[in-house]
This record gives sequence, C-alpha cells and structure tokens, in this order.
Amino acid sequence: MNRGIGVVGLYVRDQDEALRFYVGKLGFRVHTDARNGDYRWLTVQHPDQPSFQLGLFLPGPPVHDAATAQALHELVAKGAMPPLVLYVDDCRAAHARLSEAGVEFTQAPIERYGNVDASFRDPSGNGWKMIQAARP
Repeated sequence: MNRGIGVVGLYVRDQDEALRFYVGKLGFRVHTDARNGDYRWLTVQHPDQPSFQLGLFLPGPPVHDAATAQALHELVAKGAMPPLVLYVDDCRAAHARLSEAGVEFTQAPIERYGNVDASFRDPSGNGWKMIQAARP
C-alpha cells in the first residue's frame, strides 16, 4: 500500500548555493546530505512539514548524460520548470522578511481571487509562488 510522497526533486545548478538559499534564506532544514562518489543526495524540509522533503539535485550522471544535463540546466535557468507553492500566514510580512534576507522577487505581493500572492525564483531559476490564502 502507498504511504504517500516523501521527496519531490528540483534541479539546481549548484547544490551548495541551493543549500545556502533554502536553509539560510527560506528557513528550511537539512534532512539528508549524503555522497556516493561524485553523486550527492541532498534534501531539505520545511520546519512545519517534517515528513516531506525537497530534493536539491544536480542534473547529470548517473541519471542524465552530459547533453541532457546541459539542457536541463538551461530550462531551469529560464524559469521553464513548473513553479512550487509556499503557503504563508502573511504574504506581505513574509515578502518583507525574505526580501531583507536577499530573496529576489519577480512579483511583489498582490491581492487577487481572495488571496495575496507574490513570486520569487531560487538561484538556479526555479519559480516559487508564495500564497496567503483567504481566511474563511
């Protein structure tokens, strides 16, 4: 029987840079940082969701050949991958705090559809939508 999804992966251009961003700026925690030769399995988790991990993976061997890895790096850098969603209690306050921490936003908080949302990208180009859902 399935027990649920445990890890969702993102492709990043530099795992150390991604680690500094997700832990140092977004406040995630390191879950696993393990190496097997040149391969590094690096996952972080949101402090309020300990059963879910976000994998910060480099395109390349053993999964991808050099040409595929290069193509993936280019797609991520262009922001072509599907965005992730981060729910927050107060979008404007989170925007101010993350901006102060050096997160570069592509969209300031805006109210629409009964929610407040903002957008940012990680250093590799992965897009994030930060959403404060309307209160019932």
